[in-house]
Order: sequence, then C-alpha cells, then structure tokens
Amino acid sequence: MITRILDACLNNRFLVITGTLLLIAAGFGTVATTPMDAIPDLSDVQIIIFSEYPGQTPQVVEDQVTYPLTVALLGVPAVKNVRSLTMFGSSTIYVIFEEGAQF
Repeated sequence: MITRILDACLNNRFLVITGTLLLIAAGFGTVATTPMDAIPDLSDVQIIIFSEYPGQTPQVVEDQVTYPLTVALLGVPAVKNVRSLTMFGSSTIYVIFEEGAQF
C-alpha cells in the first residue's frame, strides 16, 4: 500500500507540489488571521488614582487628599485592598478589587 502511494506521488509530482504549496498558503493565512494572546494578564483588577496638590508637604497632602479618598474608596463594593503613596505635592492610590468584580 505504501509502495502504491509513493509511486502515485512520484508519477504526479506537479499535483503533489501544488497541493503542498496550497497547504502552506492556507497555513500562513490561518496564522495571520488567528487572534493570539501570547501573554495573559495575570495582574489583579485595579484602578490607580493620581492626584496633585502642588507645593504642599506630604503631611498636608496625606491629611487633605490621600486619607479622605482612601476612606471613601474603602466603601466601594468588591474592593479587596486600598494602598496609597504620598509624596511632595502628589498622591497615588491603588484600589485593588476582588476577582470577578463587575463594573
């Protein structure tokens, strides 16, 4: 049986080469149109809030901006964690939500 298949391929070289080229072209076409997510996003669902209060010390920014926002954000549904960073004239708050939180 294998001998007959090889004989048929050798006798019809044009058809074998044409079929091979068509399969290669179809493969390239499929690869080009297939959406691919090579690196899945494994990070937590989060929102980052940047706020500025120019010319103020970190203590003033903490008392007047960061702390009130942090307390208010703790009441948002599905919040797992709230982290904050206060520097001269600026505040950064990271709000991390539970997995599967709907917005």
